[in-house]
Amino acid sequence: QVRLVESGGGLVQPGGSLRLSCAASGSTVVSNRMDWYRQAPGKQRELVASIRPSGNTNYLDSVKDRFTISRDNARNIVYLQMNSLKPEDTAVYYCSMPRFGSWGQGTQVTVSS
Repeated sequence: QVRLVESGGGLVQPGGSLRLSCAASGSTVVSNRMDWYRQAPGKQRELVASIRPSGNTNYLDSVKDRFTISRDNARNIVYLQMNSLKPEDTAVYYCSMPRFGSWGQGTQVTVSS
């Protein structure tokens, strides 16, 4: 059984940074595509970033050049480094291992002055 646990969310001022972590158990992040999604109030969940077993990454256009997805194979963790945060980045962020249909519980990110 795959389990995903996110952490690292919080309140940050515009222009600030946060690093989200997604700790996986039951399967390895290096052998699976891993996704970060977000869902803002009243909006649909959207795919923010993906990393494939090959290491190839993809990003939502609005976060390109600001967010970076990476993984620590030894610790079995996927990260989302978020820089130059904007109020419109405010959302609950979820990690996902789509091969197993697994989702974490989400972590709240609030960007506000």
